[in-house]
Amino acid sequence: MFDTGTTTFMILSTSLVMLMTPGLAFFYGGLAGKRNILGIMMQSFVSLGITTVLWIAIGYSLCFSGGDGSIIGNLHEAFLNGIPFSKAYSGAGGQYPEYIFIAYQMMFAIITPALITGAFVNRVTFKAYLIFLIAWQLLVYYPFVHMIWGGGLLAHWGVLDFAGGIVVHATAGFAALASVFYVGKRMDTQSPPNSIPLVAIGTGLLWFGWYGFNAGSELKVDDVTTLAFLNTDVAASFAAVTWLFIEWYREGKPKYVGLLTGAVAGLATITPAAGFVPLWAAILIGISAGAFTYLAVQLKNRWGWDDALDVWGVHGMGGLLGTILLGVFASKAINGQAGLVEGNAGFFMKETVSVLGAAAYAFIFTYGMLYLINYITPVRVNEDEEKVGLDAAIHGEKAYDEGAL
Repeated sequence: MFDTGTTTFMILSTSLVMLMTPGLAFFYGGLAGKRNILGIMMQSFVSLGITTVLWIAIGYSLCFSGGDGSIIGNLHEAFLNGIPFSKAYSGAGGQYPEYIFIAYQMMFAIITPALITGAFVNRVTFKAYLIFLIAWQLLVYYPFVHMIWGGGLLAHWGVLDFAGGIVVHATAGFAALASVFYVGKRMDTQSPPNSIPLVAIGTGLLWFGWYGFNAGSELKVDDVTTLAFLNTDVAASFAAVTWLFIEWYREGKPKYVGLLTGAVAGLATITPAAGFVPLWAAILIGISAGAFTYLAVQLKNRWGWDDALDVWGVHGMGGLLGTILLGVFASKAINGQAGLVEGNAGFFMKETVSVLGAAAYAFIFTYGMLYLINYITPVRVNEDEEKVGLDAAIHGEKAYDEGAL
């Protein structure tokens, strides 16, 4: 007999993580230039469809079937073969059906490649993106899910990642940086956000959904679930305020986009550590996230990297920082793992080496992947399409009726 409360909690958490992909679409759509709103939003929404098909067909099996201690799983559960709807998920003590675990993990798979798209807004063809969406999951995302969450190589080594600092944010962020280097700069690098209120709506949906993203990753309801929930909000809030005041001091005005960006940076940074660190550590992680990611974005601008929507600075560097700080602040009393503060330097080194290795792997494979995709179909749009904007040139639509009030 399944536990009704835990099953309901996992259904709610899954729904919250699903909501994050539309939230990301709004966040990126508001930051994009007015001629590329639909193009960037389409890249998030299409992942809801394409990734679901891929996940049911082979993704879940490759991530969570077989391959104990290896890099990737097997295809024994392709198309969910051998998993009846009534089967209990063993990882939670049989409290709820495995189907809801499958759906929960699928929502992570949907949003992760969509995060990358903010880096190459208005420069990549839709055909190339669809190929990239599939190939990146097969060659980057699935291996790291299996290695850390599916009982693979890194799990056997003792690496922990509560909700995706390595699996989601570090891999996506450094893949974004590789795509920036491969695709090159925009023709118009000064394109301002078309709708800051839309960015705020997206941030609100992401923040709200992140409670399911982090608290749900405990995969059951207990005291750690509530700690992860509170840690998530605290880190986001402290990071938002930190970014706000640093930018206010440096530029003389408190910026709304800065406040929103800081919140997302805090959410990304606490993700790997949410269920492993005490509340006081979440405060320090939030402050560090706001300052560190702000600095990363400023360095990106100084170096001339055209990461249009700061995916590398916010998600890549946030995921990297959060994973390293997990190695510092993890508390044995919370979830059984001590970090550097409690005298475990070995765990700190494992987390640091793993996240740096994951970042390097994602960067190299993404660059090589785009290079090969370009032989199949052009990756970058031509000059005329970029001038017109991807909404009209590729999708034949526009976000707003210019004749309307």
